[in-house]
Amino acid sequence: MTGYTTNLILCVPICNYDNDVIGVAQIINKTDGSHSFTEHDVEIFQRYLTFCAIGIQNAQLFEKSIQEFQRNQMLLSLARSIFEEQNNLDCLVSKIMTQARDLIKCERCVVFLLDLECEEASHLEHFGAKPGNYSLEKKASTKNSTDTLAEEVAVTQEQQKDINFTTVFELGSELGVKKINKNVKPSKLLQIAQEVASSTQLLNIADVQVWAASLSRQPSMDSDDGCTDQVPIKSILCMPILNGKKDVIGVAQLINKETGFPFTDCDVATFEAFAIFCGLGIHNTQMYESACKLMAKQKVALECLSYHATASIDDTIKLAQDQIPSAETYNLYSFKFIDFDLSDDDTCKATIRMFLQCNLVQQFQIPYHVRTVLCKWVLSVRKNYRPVKYHNWRHALNVAQTMFAMLKTGKMERFMSDLEILGLLVACLCHDLDHRGTNNAFQTKTESPLAILYTTSTMEHHHFDQCVMILNSDGNNIFQALSPEDYRCVMKLVENSILSTDLAMYFKKKNRFMEVVENGEFDWQSEEKKALLCGILMTACDVSAIAKPWEVQHKMAKLVADEFFDQGDLEKLQLNQQPMAMMDREKKDELPQMQVEFIDVICLPLYKVLCDTFPWITPLYEGTLENRKHWKDLAEKVEMGLTWIDHDKIEIPVEEFFTHKSTKDIEFTVTTLNTTQNSTKKSNTKVSKKHGKHT
Repeated sequence: MTGYTTNLILCVPICNYDNDVIGVAQIINKTDGSHSFTEHDVEIFQRYLTFCAIGIQNAQLFEKSIQEFQRNQMLLSLARSIFEEQNNLDCLVSKIMTQARDLIKCERCVVFLLDLECEEASHLEHFGAKPGNYSLEKKASTKNSTDTLAEEVAVTQEQQKDINFTTVFELGSELGVKKINKNVKPSKLLQIAQEVASSTQLLNIADVQVWAASLSRQPSMDSDDGCTDQVPIKSILCMPILNGKKDVIGVAQLINKETGFPFTDCDVATFEAFAIFCGLGIHNTQMYESACKLMAKQKVALECLSYHATASIDDTIKLAQDQIPSAETYNLYSFKFIDFDLSDDDTCKATIRMFLQCNLVQQFQIPYHVRTVLCKWVLSVRKNYRPVKYHNWRHALNVAQTMFAMLKTGKMERFMSDLEILGLLVACLCHDLDHRGTNNAFQTKTESPLAILYTTSTMEHHHFDQCVMILNSDGNNIFQALSPEDYRCVMKLVENSILSTDLAMYFKKKNRFMEVVENGEFDWQSEEKKALLCGILMTACDVSAIAKPWEVQHKMAKLVADEFFDQGDLEKLQLNQQPMAMMDREKKDELPQMQVEFIDVICLPLYKVLCDTFPWITPLYEGTLENRKHWKDLAEKVEMGLTWIDHDKIEIPVEEFFTHKSTKDIEFTVTTLNTTQNSTKKSNTKVSKKHGKHT
C-alpha cells in the first residue's frame, strides 16, 4: 500500500545482561543495492543492540521506579486519609476511590460493603459461620484465562444469596461519588462482587462479556451492567476487602482502563496494596461508628439507670421537711455509737445531722431545704447499697459516724480543712457502694466484668465509679457550688480515700505512716502526708466495728462471717475450689481465733500508732483490746470442744450458752486412750463446769 518493497530483513533479538530477550530489532534492505546482509553487518548491528538493550532496560527501570514512587506516595496519602477520616466512612471511601482511580487510570471505581448486621442475624439463625465472614486461606491470584476462571470462581446460587451488601459507593470519571444504601439492584457488578466475596479470590477479567458467556452453566448474568451512567463494562479488576482478622468486609472494583487495555500485573500489585489499606481504614471507621453508637446506647442506659438509681421526689421532699434530731440524740459524738435501734429514715437523718454539725451545708452552699439536693443525694446513696449481710448502707453509716466522732471527739478536725472534712464524709458514705458481698479475689477468680475493668482494687474502683455516677445524676451533685479547683481537689480526695479502704493499700501505706510518726511529725499539711493520714483514717473507720461494745462487735462479726461464708459457698459451687478458712462455713468454729488474729495483725497496730500520735482517739484502741479479750476467751472455749456445730449460722455465742445453763452443772466426759503393747486402757474423768468455772 505504501509502495515500499521489502527485499532483505535482518532480525536480531535484544537481550539484557541476564541474556533474557526483552525485544527484537529489524533492519530492512541494504542501501547499496546488495542482495544480502554480510557478517560484518550482523556484527555491527549486534554491537548497537547491546547499547540498545542497556538503554531499554534503564528506561524500564526508571519507569518502574517512577511507578513505585507514585505507588508509595499514594499509600502514604492513603495512610494519612485513614487517620484523618476515621469518624466519617463516606469521606474515607471517597478519598480511597479517588486515589485508586487516578493512580491506576481507570474509568470507574465501585466499593461494596457487606451488611454485617444481616450476617450476624444469619449466623444466629443457622448456628453456622457468618455468610460474609470468609477467611482468606489461599493466596489470591490473577485470572486471565476465562476457561480456568469459570471453573475456579464458580459458587452455588445459595452461597451468593447469603451475601448481602448494605452500601455501594460508585465513582465515575466525571461524576462525584454516588452512595447507594440498602437498595442494591441486581447487576453484573453485583454478581461479580458476590463471587469475589464468597471465593475471596481476586478477579482480573479482560473481557466481561466473554467471561459471562463462559459461565453458561451458571444462572445468566443480569443484563444491567450496574453503572449509573450506563458506561459499558469491558474489563474489570475486582478484589475482596479484608479486615485485620482476614474477614471479608467488602469488595472493591476498578472498571475499564483508560487505555482500553486489560489491567496489568502492575495494576494488580498496586490494587492489592490499596485493598489492604482500604480494609484497615474501613474497618477502623466502622469500629469508630460502632463505638459512637455504643456510647449513645450507654448514655441512654445511664439515663435510665440514673432514674432508677436515684431517690424518688416524694421521699426527697419528705426528708427535707422532716425535723432533724440533734447529734446528741443519735449519740453521734460517741465511739460507742449503735445503729441497731435506728429506722431507715433515722439513718438518713443522722447522716444529714453530721453534715449540718460540720457546717458543710452552709460552708459549701449545698442545697438542702429548697432544692433538696443533699436529701436526694443521701437517699440515692442509701438506695445504691445492696441488701448484703454486712457491707450495706448501715455499714457505710457506721464508718461515716466513726469518721465524724474522730473529727469532733477525737479532735482530728484541727488537722483538716472544711473541704477535706466534706470529702472524707462523702468517701465514708460511698466507700462500699454497690458491694456484692464478694471481695476482690472473688472478682478475679470469676473473671467478672469488674475484674476486667480494674486489675487492682477492683471493688474499690467500682465503689468510686458508683459515687461519681450518683453525683452526676440529676439533682444529686452536692459539689455543684464548688470552684473548679475545689471540685478537682475534693474528687481526688474522695477517690484516694475510697481506694484506701482496700486492705492491700493499707499494708502498702502502713510502714510509711509509722515512719512519719516515729520521726515525730507534727505537721500533716503537706499534700503527701495529708493523703497518707486520710488513707489511714479511712482504714481505721472501716474496721471500727472491732472497737464497738462487745454486744455490737459480736453481732457485727457474725454478719461479716455469714457474708464471707456465702462467698465461700459460691467458690465451692461455681469454681469448685476450697475457700480459705475465714470463708469456709465448715470452719465457722474457728471464727474466734480468726478474730484474734485479725485484731493482732491489723487493728491493734493501726489503733496503737494512731492513739500514740492522736491521744483523743484512744477509745478505739481500748475498745479493740477489750474485744480481743472476749474473742480470746471464746477461742479457748472452742479449743475445749465447745462449738456452734449444731447451728447453721453463728447465732448463739458460747457465753450465752453457759448463761442459759447457769443453774445446772454441765458435765462432759474427757476420754483418754492409752495404747500399750498388748492392751488399751481407758481412763474416764468427769469434769464439772458450774457457772463457767472448772471444778
